[in-house]
Amino acid sequence: MRGMMGKVLIVDLTTGSMEERPIPEETYRDYLGGVGLAVRLLTDMIPVGADPLGPDNALAFMSGLLTGTGSMMTGRWMVCCKSPLTGGWGDANCGGTFSPEIKRSGWDGIIFRGVSPEPVAFVSDENGPRLVDASAWWGMDAIESEDAIKASWSGKKKPAIATIGQAAEKLSLISGVSNDGGRYAARSGVGAVMGSKRLKALALAGSKPIPCADQARVREISKAFAAKIGKLKLPKVFTGAFMPLLGKMLGLKIVVPVDGILASAILKKWGTIYNNTAGLVNGDSPVRNWGGSVKDYGASRYRAVNPDRIRERESKKYNCFSCPIGCGGICDAAGTGAAGAHMHKPEYETCCAFGALALNDDLDAIMLCNDICNRSGLDTISAGTVVAFALECYERGVITKDDAGGLELRWGDSGAIVELLRMMAERRGLGDLLADGVAIAAKRLGKGAEELAVHAGGQEPGMHDGRMDPMMAVSFAADPTPGRHTISAGVYYNVSHLWEYVSWAPKVTKPYPKSKEYAASDEETLKSVAGACMKQLLDATGGCLFALTTGLQHWRFFDWLAAATGDARTPDEWMEAGRRIQTARAAFGAREKLADEGKAWSRNYSLANPRVYGDPPLREGPLAGKTVPLAEMVGRYRREFGWDEDSGAPRPETMRELGLPANG
Repeated sequence: MRGMMGKVLIVDLTTGSMEERPIPEETYRDYLGGVGLAVRLLTDMIPVGADPLGPDNALAFMSGLLTGTGSMMTGRWMVCCKSPLTGGWGDANCGGTFSPEIKRSGWDGIIFRGVSPEPVAFVSDENGPRLVDASAWWGMDAIESEDAIKASWSGKKKPAIATIGQAAEKLSLISGVSNDGGRYAARSGVGAVMGSKRLKALALAGSKPIPCADQARVREISKAFAAKIGKLKLPKVFTGAFMPLLGKMLGLKIVVPVDGILASAILKKWGTIYNNTAGLVNGDSPVRNWGGSVKDYGASRYRAVNPDRIRERESKKYNCFSCPIGCGGICDAAGTGAAGAHMHKPEYETCCAFGALALNDDLDAIMLCNDICNRSGLDTISAGTVVAFALECYERGVITKDDAGGLELRWGDSGAIVELLRMMAERRGLGDLLADGVAIAAKRLGKGAEELAVHAGGQEPGMHDGRMDPMMAVSFAADPTPGRHTISAGVYYNVSHLWEYVSWAPKVTKPYPKSKEYAASDEETLKSVAGACMKQLLDATGGCLFALTTGLQHWRFFDWLAAATGDARTPDEWMEAGRRIQTARAAFGAREKLADEGKAWSRNYSLANPRVYGDPPLREGPLAGKTVPLAEMVGRYRREFGWDEDSGAPRPETMRELGLPANG
């Protein structure tokens, strides 16, 4: 299949040996690249029941099928492994500039096994691949180490670098992997796995050409898309102060189909922080550890996170590889207490996790929390959720002032929030107990803490409330990497126009009552399944979720696939590959759940904290009285995929139909 390099590199960190492994054509056809190729290879490479932080776990850095072919918004990379946070399949997704360098170095992925005796970095340039001593960089934060590696670089071409900070070195199960000075593959505890292998960084500077079947056609499609994005400009009324009104419009009782190109225009101006206030008024943003609402964090407080206030600090835009939108940005850090003069603009997830979730309206403190996480490697979603959990535990007497080392952990106390986060990053005092996420912390604390620990399957959910978007709640609970907000949701599906290309995807062409989304129906189930299959295609090809939300009538994903690969599959056939990948991820998780039961590292928890789906429902705010019939929805979702409704394990006949190995 054109678009792929034809092989992966396998590095044994214990021995230092390396092996290039050719990938059969049929494997590419069935699993594509990215997460698909990773789940196929790691299922065989990782022994059943392997300790996620032991030598038997494998850590894969994967590029995508479309990355580097000339297609647009297809430059994302994946880190995959057995997750130490959930005990099942783990993957994390990142933008930046790292993905094309994997392929330019000659491989579709680089997979690490074993544990190095000493800290090392993997380097590949014109002199080939090798491991180098990283002792001098061990102990540095992620941004410092990236700068140090660049300063020591003697190769002809500047490298793209993926690295970890101290939280990952200290094996925090909520740590990730950094690229480009703070772009993160943050979820599933992938940073802890990298730290456990004493692998500090990867530095890649490749020059190999990336194959493409019809380069002229790819460029033609890309040129049209770039021109369309280039013309986007919001009306003057679209200011930060307007965003709460937009949020109210999106939270109406009637869902009105809209063209996703509007979302691209908004992302082009603000990035994800447009939702800082829009999401509060319609219930999308969780508040007060998922137990409150905009009534607790009203306009007098949420004005502090008006996206214009952050945009004023933006010194330049940031574009990931092959992206014409540029939703990222570099911000002036003066006055925040950050370690450097500049930082990546905090995402919406970060602003909500350290803002409304903790009732904190100190913007400087939120930006400082962003910097602490980016440098140490903590996932901002999980870390912010842990902080909010600790605040509620303190309020209820589960955590005392003595436990907190003299800190008074009060809602909205920005000084205490920042200090507690530093303690987590350093695994100091109470921070050591909290550094592995809320599920483990709650078990250690006892005294009723488990009911305050908001997670799904062991992982803290993204900052989008399933009580507002029931499809999001299903993704939190049913996806093989639980708690992820980037899998499938009603808001994504309704702007994707997937139904125009995929025969079985339900159509959304007319306004409909919002109440339909709260029904466990065949139509809503198919939307969830279609969204999940499509997301696996994105993660196999390097595609960006924000490109999908532009709408497939604009971002011509299936046309790029045909042109870049030379494969004339229909969209329905491409979606079958997405279904296969999703089922393979589920099969890996099911086999590990069975193997890990009773073991010390087992991370198998209940599907979701009841707060995620409204049991009991909130009494105030836009989501007052809302409850999602999650158990029935998850059962339907699993049945549609051909998985067991109770356990989520794919049925044997489903495995056979999709050509998956019987052992998962």
